[in-house]
This record gives sequence, C-alpha cells and structure tokens, in this order.
Amino acid sequence: MPDPYDLIVIGGGPGGYVGAIRAAQLGLRVALVEREKVGGTCLHIGCIPTKAMLHTAELLEHLKDPRELGLSVDSVAVDLLAVQRRKARVVDQLHKGVQSLMRKNKIDVFIGEGRFLSTTKIGAALADGSETELTGKHLLVATGSAPRTVPGIAFDHTRIIDSTDALNLEAVPRSIAILGAGPVGVEFASLFRAFGSEVTVIELLPTLVPLEDEEIGQALERGFSRRGIKVLTQATAKSAEVASNRVKITVGRGDQLSALEAEYLLVAVGRAPVTDGLAVAEAGVSLEKGAVKVDGQFRTTAANIYAIGDVLTGQAPFRLAHVASDEAIAAVETIAGQRTHTPNYDTVPRPTFCIPQVATVGLSERQAKERGRDVKVGRFSFQANSKATIEGSREGLVKVVTDAKIGELLGIHMIGPGVTELLAEGVAAKYLEATVAELGMAVHSHPTLSEALKEAALDAMGRVIHM
Repeated sequence: MPDPYDLIVIGGGPGGYVGAIRAAQLGLRVALVEREKVGGTCLHIGCIPTKAMLHTAELLEHLKDPRELGLSVDSVAVDLLAVQRRKARVVDQLHKGVQSLMRKNKIDVFIGEGRFLSTTKIGAALADGSETELTGKHLLVATGSAPRTVPGIAFDHTRIIDSTDALNLEAVPRSIAILGAGPVGVEFASLFRAFGSEVTVIELLPTLVPLEDEEIGQALERGFSRRGIKVLTQATAKSAEVASNRVKITVGRGDQLSALEAEYLLVAVGRAPVTDGLAVAEAGVSLEKGAVKVDGQFRTTAANIYAIGDVLTGQAPFRLAHVASDEAIAAVETIAGQRTHTPNYDTVPRPTFCIPQVATVGLSERQAKERGRDVKVGRFSFQANSKATIEGSREGLVKVVTDAKIGELLGIHMIGPGVTELLAEGVAAKYLEATVAELGMAVHSHPTLSEALKEAALDAMGRVIHM
C-alpha cells in the first residue's frame, strides 16, 4: 500500500483546490478527488460563465445608443451562439490554468466520485470506470452546493430550468420568469433582458437582493423597471405546469392568485449542500438538515475531518466562492499546525453582477440598528460623479453606514457602475478597521468612480462637497 496522504480533499471547486494548494505550500502530501473538473461549479457552471455572458450584456447595454458615444455603428445585436463559444473559451482557459496549478504543486488529482469508507479512507469511483482507495491522515470536505427548488415545482431541465440549464440555452428566450431575486436571479434577469427577453422576477420578500440593505434593493427595482423588467415582490410561484412549449405559473401575492405564462421558468431560490453519496456516517461526520456541522476551526464531529464552503450548516451567512477559499486556507493551516486566522464574515465582499451592479460589505442599516448601534448614514449619488457622467452611467449610489459615536465603518452598500471593483477599497478599509473620517479624508483620484465612496463618507460627517 502507498504511504497515506497528509490530506485528501473531496471537491475541487474554489474551496477545495485552494485548500489543496495551500496544503502543498505547507509541505503536505495532497490528493484531490473531484467528480467532474477541477474548478468545480464556480468555474464551469457558475460564477465564471455567468460573468462572461454578463460582460457581453453590459457592453450591449452601453451600445444601445452608439451615436450618444460618438460612434457610427450600423446595428448592434446579440449572437447567443457566439456568446456561448466565447464563454466556453474563457472557461477552458481558466480550467487549464487550474490544472497547471495542480501539477505545479504536485497535487494528485483523481477525477471521480468520492465517498467515505472510514475516518481515514476514501473510495473513489473514477471517471474511467475503475475504482481506487485512498488513505489520508486528514480529510477536507469541499463538495459545495447545487440548485434547489421549491415544493410543488420540479425541474424538467427543458422549460422549468436551473442556472446550469439557463447558461446553455441556444436561443434567447422570448420570455422568461425567474423565481427568486437573490444574486443568481437578478444576474440572469439582467442578462436576458439585455439580450431582448421579456423578463418577470418573482420574489417572496419585499425587496430584490433581500439579504442586502433595503435601500439598495429598492434602487435595483427602480433600475429593473427602467429596463422593462417586471418585478413582483412579496410573491411566490404556487405551481408551474408545462404545456405547448410554455410554462403556466400560478403566482400568489397575499390572498390573491394570478396566472403568468413564459417560455421558461428559471428557479433561482438558492442552493443546497451536496452530501448525497458521501457516506458520511462511515466516517462519523454529523449532518444537520443535509449540511455538515463544524466547529470554529472547521473540524467536523470526526476529529481528523474538516469541511468548508457551501456544504456547511450556515457557518457563513453567504455562500460565495471567495468565502470557501478563505475558509479552506484557515482549515488547512490548522491541519498543518500553523498559526492561522478566523474568517471575519463582516468583512466579506458581496458582489452581484446584475445591471446595474450591486456590491456590499458589512452590516446593512437595519442590521446595525438591530445590533444596538447608534447609526449615522452617508450617501452619494453617481449622478453627481464626473466619471459616471463621462461614461453615461449615472445610475445608483454609494451608502456608508457608520457608528455615530466612534466613526467605525459598519457597512458599505453600493449600486451603480463598476461597484464590484470599487468594493475592494471598502473591504480593505473595514478589514483594517478604518474610520469614516479616514475613508473620507483619503485623497481619491479625479475623475474616478471611487470619488463617490469618499463623498459618501464625507456626507456621513456632514461635509459632502459635490451634493
């Protein structure tokens, strides 16, 4: 029998493969078991392909009136098959990069379905039809999550579809209804509307992106309405029936029922942990409602087995690729006996690549008040920002939530042009425990979108300049 690995990672997404690389850097002998392709859901059927298509959608939106930009263009139209080919090229290039990282770090990769045989043994049903057993001193579960649906509505993957199906459509839908207005729902709503679809968004809660600051959700709804997206909040789909290449949806709002028809129904109500087939009982790993339970160091109920990312019970309030990566590094450094960090979820960036973009970090105004903080808020509209005016993208605002007594930055919430990139400054400021005064007094380049962040901080201090 070969010597046991120091670490076996089950799942090769942005949590699993990052953890494997960090373990290899620390001198551990590492194996990674991935059932499909390294890079996982995020790279192949999630974050990356979605954003590749959304990049095209954003360019298309900017070029709706090319003459306004001084451009002479006969016509601008979307070629969805060409968009799909470009998406595939982007994914393939990044996949090759991750494969190269596995080789560079001497990580043994096994493509197949992994399952526990004991606390130290993994069985892998490999893609070539063979089976193998791996032994490891420590194991890391990073199997991620998969789309879930709601009672009474089942995927047929033809008309009632999930996000993976939506990414692979070969023609732009004439109409699509989207159930759920979290990041996945609003990103696909933006994408299909830019491509020319009639879009209806159905959301159970009062605002779009309901986990974010209410003001941002309300601003996004206004932006969607301007683009012709129909928004039904405080509503849900009671049932859905496929008939004659259409989906007939019964929508409930309060005591009222109404009928809605569309070519497709995209169910985007969240994701569920992937633990089926892992045989966790064989290793003494406890689950709670299908998710893995861990302690503050990501250790499961089996002392040598750790878990990170979307497969957890709710360790992090947000299921995000970069959260899984951060958790994996912390778990692996613990395994290696290194001094490590405890992930701070209040400093996690939350970008949503809808149109207009949304980006947030920290507490919403409501959350800050619920924690008993004396809150002061600063705002700055992109309508007053010179770079936004230059770009013809003056929609949205920056909102800064601060502690009125000590000036602590509690949350930064943005909607508008380029805010998913602007967010990095806010994350750094919050991570370094900067005050609103330090953010407001730091010199920002002119003309840039980032000046809106400075002005919002100044507004919280009663010193805004350009509004």
